[in-house]
Amino acid sequence: MRAAACKADPCGGLNGKERLHMAMEYLGLSDINGPLVAVDGVKGVGFEEMVEMKTATGTRLGRIAALEGERAVIQVFAGTSGMTLSGTASRFTGSPMRLALAPEIVGRIFNGAGEPIDGLGPVYAERFEDINGSAINPVSRSYPRNYIRTGISSIDSLITLIRGQKLPIFSGSGLPHAALAAQIARQAKVLDGDSNFAVVFAAIGITFEESEFFVSEFKRTGAIDRTVLFTNLANDPAVERIATPRMALTAAEYLAFEKGMHV
Repeated sequence: MRAAACKADPCGGLNGKERLHMAMEYLGLSDINGPLVAVDGVKGVGFEEMVEMKTATGTRLGRIAALEGERAVIQVFAGTSGMTLSGTASRFTGSPMRLALAPEIVGRIFNGAGEPIDGLGPVYAERFEDINGSAINPVSRSYPRNYIRTGISSIDSLITLIRGQKLPIFSGSGLPHAALAAQIARQAKVLDGDSNFAVVFAAIGITFEESEFFVSEFKRTGAIDRTVLFTNLANDPAVERIATPRMALTAAEYLAFEKGMHV
């Protein structure tokens, strides 16, 4: 085991007092079981903390899924194929998974782990936010009174979408869920004509073709200019399916509460 100063957080960056954290690197694994690995003798780490797993084939990210005394169970994002007990070094970053936030995230496209995939470079973050924040107490919220017009008559008349409300779309194979979701994102508007309006769109477990459809449709109609798009593909690490909606909610809360936008 050896200690090294933590220079950067691979999932968001460190600043302020967090730069004083000494990231600990442990050589070797105690166990490998499916997407999970175990490291014994670990001290001073926390649940949901991000871990860099250095192997002969490159670096993979993981997160602490369980702690049992001094034994840390790590869920590896990209799977454990090719990892060995003696040939893996685990570096605990001292921070959970975070999302880089700035007003410029509007109009950008990210994968399920919050990494930009639109070729426009990294986000120059105004702040980094833990995606594992507590839920807002619904009793403390202002009573919702204004609605968002989606342009879909069955939604607008029967299950009206209110400002601040999430709209999940669940669909079976062969149904036009992609076209419906794209249409809502393209047509949604607030009735008072307020231009300070954004759509945070999260697609989970979709195919590459569906992802390309969303991106091309949003760009073709100009909806991308007011959309933050997160796409988790079917062949992406399964753990990202948990992180993707948290990424989207973190972005939505930032735009709503920090930037005063209608989301």
